[in-house]
Amino acid sequence: MWGGSAQPGANRAIAPFLHCLVSTVSADVNIACQVAEDDGRDRPPWFRAGREPGDDPMTARLLTSIGRLWTGSEFIGNAAILISDDRIAWVGPSAELPRSVPGVVDDIVDVDLVENLGGGLVTPGLIDAHTHPVYAGNRHAELAMRSTGLSDTEITAAGGGISSTITVTRGTDPWTLCNNVRERLAAWLQSGTTTIEAKTGYHLTRDGELADVRMLRSLENEPGMPRVHVTFYAAQAVPPEFFGRRSDYIDAVSAWCADAAAVGADSVDVNCEDGRFTEEEARWILNAGRRAGLLPRLHACGNSKNGAVRVAAELGCASADLLHGATDEDVAALARGAVAAVISPGSALQQGARPPVRALLDKGVAVALGSDHTPGGVGITSMPLVIALAVSYLGMSVTEALRAATLGGAYALRAPDRGALVRGRLADIVLWDADHEGAFAWNYGLQPRRVWRGGEPATP
Repeated sequence: MWGGSAQPGANRAIAPFLHCLVSTVSADVNIACQVAEDDGRDRPPWFRAGREPGDDPMTARLLTSIGRLWTGSEFIGNAAILISDDRIAWVGPSAELPRSVPGVVDDIVDVDLVENLGGGLVTPGLIDAHTHPVYAGNRHAELAMRSTGLSDTEITAAGGGISSTITVTRGTDPWTLCNNVRERLAAWLQSGTTTIEAKTGYHLTRDGELADVRMLRSLENEPGMPRVHVTFYAAQAVPPEFFGRRSDYIDAVSAWCADAAAVGADSVDVNCEDGRFTEEEARWILNAGRRAGLLPRLHACGNSKNGAVRVAAELGCASADLLHGATDEDVAALARGAVAAVISPGSALQQGARPPVRALLDKGVAVALGSDHTPGGVGITSMPLVIALAVSYLGMSVTEALRAATLGGAYALRAPDRGALVRGRLADIVLWDADHEGAFAWNYGLQPRRVWRGGEPATP
């Protein structure tokens, strides 16, 4: 039976993580790597000195003529990036491009591939920190009904709501479902998003949810797909077959967490809103997920104020998401607990809500952005559109929104190998159809010219 006391998470400071993520790596790193080599310790993945005979040939790619580059912490004009395999080997002003980079190229003129980016704007690959892409069918008719003023209760009585998506998803063959999800993931990458957090949650059976985790993990490895952070979300709702047996379903989901981790899930999420799961139920499931090695995260304050944010802070969740009704006390709790705040401007606009973004930023909370793509809400797969809405609707500056869509997303996913263009990070890079970041606020859905994932071109 579910129940018991919560396990408070450690009060991790955000500042050291962000400093590590965006700090410029200089000559002292080579010294540190040499010390590691002498000590027999592992060297960072990007350090290529001392390669063994028979290693695969190393590929070096130089991106030049970057008019304006956002590293994650600052803008650099007339910049260049040197890529070694899937990592950034050097980044900075073109005038400071070194003649050689130890372990990468002995002479910069010997770089395998050189690409002139024509003075464009370059950023890290964007990160969508909140999505629900695994579903079949649509709820367009329901959204039209809602636009006439019908309540969720009336829509559910007419056959709509989450139960309709569960029914259609369960009845869709795996091949068709996989093709639908593949198309959605491709849309994210083609709009400049190189990493997404992707939730399960529309099967709500053990076998169905685990199959969804496996599918997402498999799709990530296909060409033209973004990186995927998989979130096990069987605790989205209690399915109809468990009517009257709520505690049995909570016990079942808690037991499934270890299975989800074993097949590739990264996180576990619980919908802690009125009518879904209570604070105590969320504690039970999230602690089961943590014991299985899953990062806990929480749907908190999407539609109501119910103390869920303070549960997220108490448990040390990686993120508290949506936050449409968050209070000053909630903001303070997130700041104390070093919990990322994932904001979804599209769903906030749809519901006429305004998450307290300014208060979160002022208190030093790491803010991330997510599309909240879901069949019953918004169908956004464009993070540039999310950035534009964050600026126009939530009052963020362009720089704040860009940071939330890169560094903030990396923090929410606890993925310090991405979200910034600095040496040693993954070479997930986007060249935009613009020469200045202000274009994100002007063009609601700015398009990329090129996308690189791990240093390799990922779009035509």
